[in-house]
Amino acid sequence: MHPLLRFFCKHPTHKSPSHSLPLQFLLIFSSTFLSLYLSTLIDLVNKLQKACTALGDFGDESSLPTLWDALPTIAVVGGQSSGKSSVLESIVGKDFLPRGSGIVTRRPLVLQLHRVEEGREHAEFAHLPRKTFTDFAAVRKEIADETDRETGRTKQISSVPIYLSIYSPNVVNLTLVDLPGLTKVAVDGQSDSIVKEIENLVRSYIEKPNCIILAVSPANQDLATSDAIQISREVDPKGERTFGVLTKIDLMDQGTDAVDILEGRSYRLNFPWIGVVNRSQADINKNVDMISARKREREYFTNLPEYSHLANRMGSEHLGKLLSKHLESVIKSRIPGLQSLISRTILDLETELNRLGRPIAVDAGGKLYMIMEICRAFDQIFKEHLDGIRPGGEKVYAVFDNQLPAALKRLQFDKQLSMENVRKLITEADGYQPHLIAPEQGYRRLIESTLITIKSPAEAVVDAVHSILKDLVRKSIKETAELKQYPSLKVEVMSAACESLDRMRIESKRAALQLVDMESSYLTVDFFRKLPQDVEKGGNPTHSIFDRYNEAYLRRVGAIVLSYVHMVVGTLRHSIPKSVVYCQVREAKRSLLDRFFTELGAKEGKQLGKLLDEDPVITQRRQNIGKRLELYRAAQSEIDMVVWTK
Repeated sequence: MHPLLRFFCKHPTHKSPSHSLPLQFLLIFSSTFLSLYLSTLIDLVNKLQKACTALGDFGDESSLPTLWDALPTIAVVGGQSSGKSSVLESIVGKDFLPRGSGIVTRRPLVLQLHRVEEGREHAEFAHLPRKTFTDFAAVRKEIADETDRETGRTKQISSVPIYLSIYSPNVVNLTLVDLPGLTKVAVDGQSDSIVKEIENLVRSYIEKPNCIILAVSPANQDLATSDAIQISREVDPKGERTFGVLTKIDLMDQGTDAVDILEGRSYRLNFPWIGVVNRSQADINKNVDMISARKREREYFTNLPEYSHLANRMGSEHLGKLLSKHLESVIKSRIPGLQSLISRTILDLETELNRLGRPIAVDAGGKLYMIMEICRAFDQIFKEHLDGIRPGGEKVYAVFDNQLPAALKRLQFDKQLSMENVRKLITEADGYQPHLIAPEQGYRRLIESTLITIKSPAEAVVDAVHSILKDLVRKSIKETAELKQYPSLKVEVMSAACESLDRMRIESKRAALQLVDMESSYLTVDFFRKLPQDVEKGGNPTHSIFDRYNEAYLRRVGAIVLSYVHMVVGTLRHSIPKSVVYCQVREAKRSLLDRFFTELGAKEGKQLGKLLDEDPVITQRRQNIGKRLELYRAAQSEIDMVVWTK
């Protein structure tokens, strides 16, 4: 209920001489408001249909949902020369449709009639929003020209509708879709498939459950052969949404009439048949105006005894009012379903749009920001893998906890500490003067030569962590939804990340090997100070130099070196992972794409654009979905306003 009407109903007394609001005023107000409300419903559908066409959503085959299919529509169907165009012109009261032989209507014409109380009669096309037509002969020409713009002059058909709005005090609020006339044969200049193409186009409209079918059939032909009735029966076998219109009643053979058809005995529909008498070709040639034609039509049905009892529901004026009223009631009943459909579709379209990602920026700054945001998203996913939020980072710890200890354990020091090698290195270290107490230089050389073998496991750890980090980079790229849109950027990010990891591996390997070298370059003195002296172990310093190189002595030297090496291995077992984490893992988290970001800052807009080389199919799909989302949101707003008014 309108807010004003609600106010008056709640306040029956008012400051007037009678202290009461006349009931007559309420009835007039209510009736007027109801009329405005129903008019608003048709205007609502008109707006939505215009938006559907403007945004390319006019029921064509598409994987995207179409609002057009859900809107109540009246489709005018008939065979060629059935009088279909004359019926429409009679409803409008103007000559405005192209005429000629063969297939004249080659595109759907969405005819929106708007009743206005003031102003000059005029027409507007949706494809010419700033132009007003007051000459309806020019309207006819523009329909023909716009048809040729879409189909060319090949006489082919198109499913893209033309929108024509007519504003006049002589029309009812109504929307009709004039479809190409059904035909049995192709004319010159048309392919043999045109017959089937027209049938498929007509069927695509009338098979939808929200379509009201206006089946136009000539009375001077057998109704059983009517193209309109045949195709309507196929899609609406019970006649629940079909209105039958009988034309050319005045041209029937003398002694025959159409009473059986008009009274529903020949072919029954849920709605009464409506008979119309259109202008003859002679009337058209004489420029007989529609007002006069309507008057003659009324007189025809009133004066003929066969039809006088049906006269109150015959004629184009009655047809227009009947269709307007029926369309209003259908729209009203469909609003809850429309609201539900629109809400669901908006949610689906928003989800799909989010999945497709943002559109590419136009300016260089916007492109740079967009690339940086995508790279940051990738970088965040990479960090989450390392930090345990996503799987993968635990593999690095497995290298430190399993691979490195196992590799160190597998090291064989037998070759370095064999009797021959110990003797050789100690002797060489003594030079021309044998050692006096302990072979210090011999110890150093033995330890250095043994610790060198630890470098291989150290390098293997660096390489293993490097491999894991590269795998995590690949996995993170796959998990970064935005990178899927831009193949070139994906390749560049992968390349930049791997180059950074390669540099980090080099630095990490250098640091790990330095740890081994440090252990070789400076021995832990306390270890040797704690060793017992030879004398305390039964050694005799007065033994000859050759006795100092006997097997027992050499074995003891080898055992001491092995003990020291094991101590160093234990130290490196903990320091190498620290070095690897510091040089590789930590740096990868901190600066994986830093150099890439620096290079990006020096690129121009065109170079940045090459990185954002989205698949054109995705770009087009995003645009299509964006348009449809805009359409559905506008539709939701329009419907909400109408419902609020109600």
